[in-house]
Order: sequence, then C-alpha cells, then structure tokens
Amino acid sequence: MKLTIIIVLPILIVATGIAFAVPNMNKTTEVSMDKKVLIAYFSWGGNTKSIAEKIHAQAGGDMFSIEPVTSYPQDYNTTAYGIAKEQHEKNIHPPVNNTDISGYDIIFVGTPAWWYEMAPAVKTFLENNNFEGKTIVPFITHGGGGKYTIAEDMGKLAKGTKVLKPLVIYGRGNDQTDKEITEWLKQIK
Repeated sequence: MKLTIIIVLPILIVATGIAFAVPNMNKTTEVSMDKKVLIAYFSWGGNTKSIAEKIHAQAGGDMFSIEPVTSYPQDYNTTAYGIAKEQHEKNIHPPVNNTDISGYDIIFVGTPAWWYEMAPAVKTFLENNNFEGKTIVPFITHGGGGKYTIAEDMGKLAKGTKVLKPLVIYGRGNDQTDKEITEWLKQIK
C-alpha cells in the first residue's frame, strides 16, 4: 500500500501541475482591453515585418505597413548604400502612404536601423501624424548596430507622446524572441 502511494502521489502532483499549466501555454499578453492598439512598421527586407507579426500575435490590435509612395529597389546595395544613405545624409523624408492614427491609444512603431537611425519612411510617418497624448512603443531590427538613439528620436518627431522602452532585435530574432516580446510587453499597462 505504501509503495502504491509512493508511486501514485508523484504522478498526481505532476498531472495536477500539467493540468494547471496547459491553459496558459498559448495565452497571449493582453495589452489593455480599454486601449486601441496599432502596430505600424516599415520593413524593406522582411525582418521588421516578421517582428511586427510576432508582436501582433501577442498584443493584438491592427497592423499597418508604412510604405513609401516610391518603393525602394529590391537590390540591397542600391537601397542601403545608395538611396537610404543619401536620404540619411540629406535628411530626406520620403512621402508615404499614410493611415489615420487618431483612433489609437498605443502605437507600436517598427523600423530597421538604417545608417544609425530609423528608416526615413518612419520619420515621415511620425511627422505626418498627431501623436499628442498617445503612447509609442518602438521596436527596432538591426544587422549588428543596435538601437542607437532611435527611440529618443521618435519622441522628438512625434511631439506630445510618451515613448516606452524599445524592443531591439537582431535580424528576424531567434528562438528566444517570443519570450523577449512577452517580457517587453509587460511595460504596457
């Protein structure tokens, strides 16, 4: 009898733990039920879009791809070392297809780090909209340079907004990216 209890009791404890853990396995992080969320991002090579989709899977809300009126070329060197570099050096902010952000409270803004700053199309998006009283949650993808001062610069372009701590991801992320996003989203209450 004691042997049966010794064998069955640990099995019951493990089974109970699993039963309580399973409902939470696919639970998403809820941003705030009373806040309207937009995930706006610019992505040339797909890295920032990939992270935007991961954020969307956890936070919900609407998604908007910030697109320049004139698309960048497919060729990396032409885009990165030609057009993007020139836009950076001459502080050119290209026209973009915009969206109305007036109905949103929390706006995730995603950008690749290009030439030590946010992509020029994202600058235009921030300048063309009224962010007064809204919260910006930056996410930045990079190829090795990091975040630079992109989050701070977003606050300068989007006057009257609160800018939260950015999520900074190398490339498209790795097997820990979903966990990083979950932890990062906890700053939003």
